[in-house]
Amino acid sequence: MPKVALYNTDGASVGEIELKDEVFGVEVNQYVLHQVVKMQLANKRQGTQSALTRAEVSGGGIKPWRQKGTGRARHGSIRSPIWKHGGVVFAPKPRSYRYTLPKKIRRLAMKSALSSKVNTQSIYVMESLELPEAKTREMAKVLKNLRIDRKALVVIPGKNETVERAVRNIPNVKLAYVNTLNVLDILNYDNFIITQDAARLVEEVYA
Repeated sequence: MPKVALYNTDGASVGEIELKDEVFGVEVNQYVLHQVVKMQLANKRQGTQSALTRAEVSGGGIKPWRQKGTGRARHGSIRSPIWKHGGVVFAPKPRSYRYTLPKKIRRLAMKSALSSKVNTQSIYVMESLELPEAKTREMAKVLKNLRIDRKALVVIPGKNETVERAVRNIPNVKLAYVNTLNVLDILNYDNFIITQDAARLVEEVYA
């Protein structure tokens, strides 16, 4: 079982915590991570792109000139795709890009992402994350005590208005709950801060 340091809000190590091999100690599968990140990015697309086909562009209802005898190429409409202001060939239309992957692949990707944070020693397990007041400076002080100056994802067990309000104004720091945790966020942030209770909940779900 991987052992990582347990920190308090002052940034001091107060011991060690053992994390389950089945969640935080698996072999990182880069292929599965790529597949799940690609799926998440596709699912975030709005799919609102749209262009007009030749049938939808206004005008062009009359033949621009007679078929033969002018010496010019034959044309039936000035809204043909080869004309300026004409329609678009195979015009993109609003559609959903959403798709899903098998549950086993998604679970393996989550375990791989969590294990990668342990492997790179960029995981910080907090004894607890209780702030005296819902102020940005209080959370900034915790990050400073942990010597974190890069992007960080903070994971807590459930709804906590105090922590949420303290985190939301800090650039490059995002708050996530155990039930909103996802592979894209874990990989997108350099540091992974998680409370002891949240880590146990994650193990309960994915072990």
